Amino acid sequence: MITDAVILSGPRALQLGAVSLKAPVAGDVVVRVRHSGISTGTEKLFWQGTMPPFPGMGYPLVPGYESFGEVVETCGETGLAVGDHVFVPGANCYEGGVRGLFGGASGLLVTPAARVAKLDAGYGERGALLALAATAYHALAGGALPDLIIGHGVLGRLLARIAVAMGAQPTVWEIDAARRSGAKGYEVIAPEDDTRPDYRVMFDASGASGLLDTLVPRLAKGGEVVLCGFYTEAISFAFPPAFMKELRLRIASEWQPADLEATGRLLDEGRLSLDGLITHRAAAADAGAAYETAFTDPNCLKMILDWSAAA
Repeated sequence: MITDAVILSGPRALQLGAVSLKAPVAGDVVVRVRHSGISTGTEKLFWQGTMPPFPGMGYPLVPGYESFGEVVETCGETGLAVGDHVFVPGANCYEGGVRGLFGGASGLLVTPAARVAKLDAGYGERGALLALAATAYHALAGGALPDLIIGHGVLGRLLARIAVAMGAQPTVWEIDAARRSGAKGYEVIAPEDDTRPDYRVMFDASGASGLLDTLVPRLAKGGEVVLCGFYTEAISFAFPPAFMKELRLRIASEWQPADLEATGRLLDEGRLSLDGLITHRAAAADAGAAYETAFTDPNCLKMILDWSAAA
């Protein structure tokens, strides 16, 4: 099979091009992608050429791990049927030396059915947000709920929404005034307007590596800081203040299948909404400009590619 896909051939060298797909084997499904999201975390690092060494790295690659589409073919026993709509967390299905890291930005995908999550077709473009929501859930399920979240981008908003659904009432810090809107059930303020000195659990969704020294003085004794972003620079902090506070530090990594299932239940029960998170949309044919906007425009919370016209 031949399909259109986003191909990143090197730093800042990105275009839509034709790729060959591996033939499906027993247990696989073929998915016609309707929408895919652009990650301003790991994908941005690949686009910039600043991604630290990572298994499977190398150009050319197909980026993306946030795809939502329709099953158009099944192979063997899959538990899915043609016409089902699914979330696909990327795919490694390309031939000809093109790497599938993470492989989701493609008009067609071949992937084991066990990797996808069935969703109602009504989610539409919001279906591409499931992985990010599951990442937020994974961080929150790993310990005590936050009373402070740093950053009100998409991840920060999902952390806050899920925390509220779990019974917490977090405060969110955001330095960009334009991003302080859109909160429901929690407060978003500028860090300088907050004088509270005794936060018990802080979740950092900013990805800024130099924050710890500013956070430690705001912690209660024995407080915890949870790092939810991906940090390309070394994380460091002054030891004496952290020693006095008995700082606890936790790192939240990527979601697991159980997190995806739990996030799906929150959505099905109406306890979590994905509304209001997508601010920009573009046709897959305009991927080059779309990726640049996603990574450089501070007004862009989430960019979604529309694959309806792709081959």
